[in-house]
Amino acid sequence: MEPPIPEPIDPQILPCGAHETPDLPRSMSSRSDLPRKPEKDTLQTDDATYATKHEEEYVTGIKLYMILAALVLAQFVVMLDISIMATAIPRITNTFNSLLDVGWYGSAYQLASASLQPLTGKIYTFFRTKWTFFAYFLLFELGSLLCAVATSSTMLIVGRAVTGMGASGVLTGGLTIVAACLPEDRRPTILGVMIAIGQLGQACGPLIGGAFTEYVSWRWCFYINLPIGGIIAALLTRIHVPERIAKPQLRKVLGTAVESLDLLGFAIFAPASIQFFLALQYGGNQYPWNSPTVIGLFCGAGVTLILFLGWEYRRGDAAMVPSSILRQRIVWSSCAVLFFQMGVLVCAAYYLPIYFQAVKNASPLMSGVYMLPNICFQILMALVSGGLVQKVGYCLPWVVAGTTFCAVGFGLLSLLTPTYSTGARIGYQILFGIGGGCVLSMPYISIQNLAAPAQTPITMALLLFCQNFGGSIFLTVAQTVFSNSLRDAISTNVPGANVEAIVAAGATAFRTVVSSAQLKGVLDAYCTSITHVFYLVCGVAVCAFCSGWGLGWRDLRVKKSRSPSQPAP
Repeated sequence: MEPPIPEPIDPQILPCGAHETPDLPRSMSSRSDLPRKPEKDTLQTDDATYATKHEEEYVTGIKLYMILAALVLAQFVVMLDISIMATAIPRITNTFNSLLDVGWYGSAYQLASASLQPLTGKIYTFFRTKWTFFAYFLLFELGSLLCAVATSSTMLIVGRAVTGMGASGVLTGGLTIVAACLPEDRRPTILGVMIAIGQLGQACGPLIGGAFTEYVSWRWCFYINLPIGGIIAALLTRIHVPERIAKPQLRKVLGTAVESLDLLGFAIFAPASIQFFLALQYGGNQYPWNSPTVIGLFCGAGVTLILFLGWEYRRGDAAMVPSSILRQRIVWSSCAVLFFQMGVLVCAAYYLPIYFQAVKNASPLMSGVYMLPNICFQILMALVSGGLVQKVGYCLPWVVAGTTFCAVGFGLLSLLTPTYSTGARIGYQILFGIGGGCVLSMPYISIQNLAAPAQTPITMALLLFCQNFGGSIFLTVAQTVFSNSLRDAISTNVPGANVEAIVAAGATAFRTVVSSAQLKGVLDAYCTSITHVFYLVCGVAVCAFCSGWGLGWRDLRVKKSRSPSQPAP
């Protein structure tokens, strides 16, 4: 019997009823290894009727609060881990004499997370949600332990990569569990709170990291994840998490893993990412930009990417990254906003502390304190924008205004000098904090109102992939800009100075290897290099501004009031 032909949809948006009839190629419609919804769990045309008939499928009472507490903690600790190293990095570079590895401390985490992110959507589609979440969180905890006991810079980088591998599935799993446990009309508020808490973790990372670094040890930036992981395990272990789609038997999935999980696509995608990042990291540091090594890595990444795109196109909706989802304007524009905005936030989290500690000679704790204007306004605006968007109905104004504030704020921060006034520095951070808080949750709120249950893991994985990939790319580019500018500026400002010795000493210990006569020139060189990074961040914020217009004037409130047969506007 021929499958029903889906009704035409607006190619610009995900239809609210897309989950009613999966849009799969005819050749795949009879595949038995694909996850499918059981009869009792088939969504009706009217979402409210479905929620009423299947109210027992949702979690309520104390169990719901325990699940939400565990997910909020997981969101907090994973986002905290992205930025907690920021104020500890100068001390770490002193410990391992590894200033040139600064970019890898953040990029190893982001690269591993971004490379695995598309695959996590497929894994959550085929495996039990709660136990998959636990597996990823265990990997996250293992990476944190490796970082905490690291005896070299290389071991720390490996630990960061393992942590990133685990984080790739923790965030996707948390968002998927929320969709499974709550009816549709309650998800926006909870997801908004989770994203705000995540921003809280990322914003507070420099302050917490500075306190640990100054009063205990930078290693506690990683030890802190272990007891929090124990709390999360205790909250979730004995609670049943419902599945919104039927999952195939484990034996069947493992028997067809290469086909069903698109492992070949992943095997093509991962080398492309790794080669690209190695080229960025090596260029201008270990090798000249025009060296055969760097050029070969860029060429290898390009060829592998073309192969990956061709393979994914051939696989269609069975691909690791389904093309039918990518073609939706609301999806690719949301992904683009997160890609650029995370680059802005991560570069700020890493290079503002370097300014405070290297140029202003602040302690790790005080550098975190100096970032409080940015932190407080990010948190405030994340909560305000997340709450008001449900009443206003539109995400676009928040994205446009937020990215504008980010670009202006960093444009003004690029004026920083060793003697810049405190009031101006605080005001510029407030502008940036307002912008950062307004933007980051908007793509998630847009997508979560449109994704069907069967699409939730993949769409969340795509958003998180772009978020992590953007942070990884721009942090690596920023490190390249910073290190190359620093060498040139030191050579110009301090003729005859031992440039390599100053750079190798680290972002705070360089004061021990330069004379008092050379110090001013070195401080000016650090300011110049950080300014060049801020120029980059301004450009990235403008790219986020341009991408945000793709969200369109989509009223999120319409979905609740329109008739079941009315298509999404």
